[in-house]
Amino acid sequence: MVQHHSQLRLNPAEETIQLGLVQVHFLVTGAESHGSVAIFAVGIPAGAQIPAPPHSHDTFEETIYGLEGISTWTVDGVPIEVGPQQTLCIPRGAVHAFANQSSSVDAKVLAIASPAAIGPEYFREVAAVIEAAAGGPPDKTKLVEIMRRYGLTPAPPSSA
Repeated sequence: MVQHHSQLRLNPAEETIQLGLVQVHFLVTGAESHGSVAIFAVGIPAGAQIPAPPHSHDTFEETIYGLEGISTWTVDGVPIEVGPQQTLCIPRGAVHAFANQSSSVDAKVLAIASPAAIGPEYFREVAAVIEAAAGGPPDKTKLVEIMRRYGLTPAPPSSA
C-alpha cells in the first residue's frame, strides 16, 4: 500500500523576517525535517552587513550557497567571496560574519543549517531587538543574550 503524505507542500515553513537591511526567508525548519536541516534564503542588500556580532556555533554546520550577487563571508579571519552557484561550508566552531560591502549589487544566498539547531524563533527575537532600536544601534547585550540562548557564541571583539 502506498502511503500518501498529505502534509507535504512547497516551502512548508514560509516566513520572511526583516533584520535591519538583511532579510531572512525561511523555507524549511526542523519541524518539517524532523530536526535534520533548516533552510533559509538570506537577502543581503548592497552596503549591508550582519546585524549581529561575528559568532560561531558548536551544534551545526552552516552551508552557504550563492544565488545572486556576491557576499563576503569572513571565516576565522579570512574573507571569502561567495557568488552565484558557489558553496561555502562553515564548520562547527569557526567564527564567521557576512557582509555585502564591496559590491553595488544586492546579494542573496541559501543558508543550510544541519542539523536544524536554529530556526525562525531566533531571527524573530533578533528582529525585535533591531526594531526596538528604531534605526539606532541595537542593544548588543540583548543580542548576545539571544545568541547564547540559541547556541551561537559571539566572538570576542578582538577577533572580529
